[in-house]
Amino acid sequence: MKSGFVYIALACCLAVIAACNQPAQQQAATTPAVATSAKPELPQPFRFHKLIESSPGKYFDVYSWGRGKDSIGSYLILHSDSIHKQYTTTSGDLEGSIIDVFNTDMNMDGNPEILIETNAKDTTNHVNIYAFEFRGGKATKLDFPKLSSNSKKGYRGGDSFAIKEGTLVRQFPVYDGNGKDAKPTGKTKILQYGIRDNVFTVEDVSAADTTKAAAKPAQTAVVKTKTADKPVKEKHTESKKKKKKVEEKPTKKKKKKHHSGE
Repeated sequence: MKSGFVYIALACCLAVIAACNQPAQQQAATTPAVATSAKPELPQPFRFHKLIESSPGKYFDVYSWGRGKDSIGSYLILHSDSIHKQYTTTSGDLEGSIIDVFNTDMNMDGNPEILIETNAKDTTNHVNIYAFEFRGGKATKLDFPKLSSNSKKGYRGGDSFAIKEGTLVRQFPVYDGNGKDAKPTGKTKILQYGIRDNVFTVEDVSAADTTKAAAKPAQTAVVKTKTADKPVKEKHTESKKKKKKVEEKPTKKKKKKHHSGE
C-alpha cells in the first residue's frame, strides 16, 4: 500500500513539472520567429527611402512616392543641417523606380551632390540620372548628359554606376547588331563623369583607351636606347679628331721643305 501511494505521488509531481515546462517550451519556440521578422515596409504612398550623411550634422533623406504605376511618381529630398539649423525640401517628377542614390563632391568645392539613378521607360536611355548640388541649403539641378552617337553604338542597357576616386563611373556591355539579333561582343564601355562649373564632363576610359596608355612604356624604352648611343657617337668624333691631327702633320712637313728649296 505504501509503495502504491509513493508511485501515485511521483506521478502527480511529474505531471505538475510537465505542466510548468510547457509555457517555457512554447516561448522558446516562438522566440526565433520574432528575431527573423521582416523589416517594416514603408507606409503608402512611399516606395523608396535612403538616408545619406554627407558630413557630420548634414543629412539627406531621399524618398520616392506615388500611388498607382511604379513607372511614374515623384522624388522627395529632405535636407537636414542640424549645425546651421537649416531644413529644406526638394521635389519633382520622377520617371521610373529608383535604383540607387549616390553622394559625391566631384568638383571638390565643399558642396555635396546627390545623384538619383532610376529605370527609364524608353529603350534608348534605359536609365535616368537626377543630379543636384546643394549649396547653402539651396538645391541646383544639374543636367546629366545623354550618350553620344559613338557611345550609343552597341548600347543595350545593363548599366552599372559607382563612385570611384571622386568621379561617377558608368559601365555597360557593348553589343553588335540591331534589335533582337544584337549579340554581346564581350567588350565593356566605361565612361567617367565629372563636374566643372556646374556642368558635367564625360571621358571615355574604355579598354580601347587603356591599350594606348599601356603602349607608353615602350616609348620610354626607345628613349633609353637613344641615350645609350651617345657615348658611341662621342668616341666616333674623338677618332675623327685624331685622324685630322694625323693628316695635318704631313702638310706641315711639306711647307717646310718648300721653304728650304728657296
